[in-house]
Parts: sequence; structure tokens; C-alpha cells
Amino acid sequence: MLALSAGLTATTARAEIVVTDDAGRQLRLAAPAKRIVSLAPHVTELLFAAGAGDKVVGAVNYSDYPEAATRLPQVGGYNNVDLEAVAALKPDLVVAWKTGNRGGNLDRLAALGIAVYVNEPRSLEDVASSLETLGRLAGTQLSAFHAAAAFRERQAMLQKRYGQRPPVRTFYQIWNQPLMTVNGEHLISKVIALCGGENVFAGLSQLAPTVGTEAVLAANPEAIVASGMGEARPEWLDQWKNWDKLTASQRGNLFFIPPELIQRHTPRILDGASRLCAQLEEARARR
Repeated sequence: MLALSAGLTATTARAEIVVTDDAGRQLRLAAPAKRIVSLAPHVTELLFAAGAGDKVVGAVNYSDYPEAATRLPQVGGYNNVDLEAVAALKPDLVVAWKTGNRGGNLDRLAALGIAVYVNEPRSLEDVASSLETLGRLAGTQLSAFHAAAAFRERQAMLQKRYGQRPPVRTFYQIWNQPLMTVNGEHLISKVIALCGGENVFAGLSQLAPTVGTEAVLAANPEAIVASGMGEARPEWLDQWKNWDKLTASQRGNLFFIPPELIQRHTPRILDGASRLCAQLEEARARR
């Protein structure tokens, strides 16, 4: 009986999963999660990329990639999560977004005894490591590690090709009213650097600060890259043409990248990076 007990203990210890999330909190799962709810579109995409799509039982609005994610039960939006809908799905793991979800909601889920893992990629390497960690939590390590390796390989290729190119001073515009950008800690800024660009607002303290038109004119970027709401180039991007002394306007360096390719912390961000790198090459050629 003693030997049997020891064997069961050893098995349990091997099955237990212990990770530290991006909020610095330790999470323990007795076994890989079988019912996962995602509280951010990028988290949904990461889970599918990590091979855990068939374990995702619910997600927030705008979880639209891959196509299978659009058929999941919805639990509200990332900033207004329907906690009752989450609980009704009986998840054994909720994966949340640190800067997108309300902390109080996450605390309430934890108080219900639901395991919560907080995700917040701040670098390209964080995207790869997020895949690996989510694979561990879902028991899909092999798929997740292959996906992470492919991501790192592609990132290295882009870094080798563009990382040492002559720098291009770049303003990334999230939106026009209010006029929003990213600082140097934001993942998008790391993509700009990957392509040999320099974020003109890297030194600001807020992750996604609001800036004024005068500040953009004073920074005088050589390229302006905008996202907008969807696949269509936003009309407001061409408003910069009204400032004929702005270098980006003078040289026709007003570029667009669909937001889902650069504003989601997922493997597809390298699709956005490829576009951005090509655009900054255009800017160099126009000097």
C-alpha cells in the first residue's frame, strides 16, 4: 500500500503544471486544462496557434481568427466581460489580458475558484514564449513548441534582413481622434525596431499615449504608419498631406497596415512586420 501511495504521489507531481503569468502571479493546475475561456481576441488566436483550439469553450467579442473562433460562445467584450456567461461555461482555466481586462473582474473569477492566467506580450520573444506556456497549460506542448520555433525562425530572418538597415524615424498612428500612438515599451515599437525603424515617441511614459498634432510635426517623422479599424485604409491618414513641410508627407511615406496584423500579440504580427519592413524600405528608397 505504501508503494502504491508513493507511486500515485509521484504521478500527481509529474502532472501538476506550475507557471508564472505576466502579472507575476504563480498559477498551479493539477492537470492540463480541458475547458478554456479567452478574454481577449489575441489570446484566442494564441490558443489556437498553440494547438489548443479544441479546448477553448468561450471567447470575447472580435475573436475572429482563425475562422473556427467565430463559432465560439461569446462572453462579452474584453473590457466588459460577462462574468455569469464565463462561469456558466464551467472553465478550468481563464486566460486574460493584463492591460485590456478589468482587474476587478479577474479577481471575481478567481474568487469563484476559477484558475486565471494573465497574458501580456511586450516583446516578440514574449509571443513565442506565450505559445509555449499556453501549450503547457493546455497539454499541447508539441504543437505549441513547433509554432514557437517557427515564429522565432521567421523573426530571426526579418532581423537579419532589416535590423541593420539605415534607421527610419517612424510615427505609428493607432487612431486620429484622439491622436494615439505607442511608446518604446509597446510590442509595435519592437516591430518598428525589427525593421530598422525608430519610434519617434519611444520615450513617452504611457504605453499607448495621446499626442498632439504639434508634437508629430515637431518630431517630423520620415514615415507615418497607421492602422485604423479594419482592412480599409483610413481616410484620416491622408490628412497629413495638409502639412507639406512634414517629411513623411513630402515623400509620400504614409503607410497602412491592417490592425489585426500588427496590433494583436500573435504569430500574425510577423505578417504585419513583413509589410512594415517593406514600407520602410520604400521610405529609404525615396531619400
